Amino acid sequence: MGGVLTASPIGIVLLALALVAARVSLTSAATISADARNEANTLMSDRCAVCHGDNGDGNGPGASNMNPGPQNFHDRNWQRGVSDATLVKAIIYGGAAVGVSASMPSNPDLAERPDVVGALVEQIRVWGK
Repeated sequence: MGGVLTASPIGIVLLALALVAARVSLTSAATISADARNEANTLMSDRCAVCHGDNGDGNGPGASNMNPGPQNFHDRNWQRGVSDATLVKAIIYGGAAVGVSASMPSNPDLAERPDVVGALVEQIRVWGK
């Protein structure tokens, strides 16, 4: 019984997210280049630190006006409770995509940059140690 395979727009988005998350999870610490780490550090400073703070403690200059406030990446309980796939989804699609603050913007330009997203996840995980 041949037929046309169709997918809903939501299904396509979920499939795309799964592919990005899979590529990021395959991007191990050993394969993340120095250039990707440098770009991730720049992105963290330019885009993330305003809310999450320079050291990931959730106390950036924009944090005081947010409710709920930005995540403190040093919180070990939170670190244990969040998957890398959830971090990837939040980084690329924004906070609302993972059920946290809609104030966290999306970064769709990173969808095709699994090495940089992997380096961002790596940095977030380092803050939890």
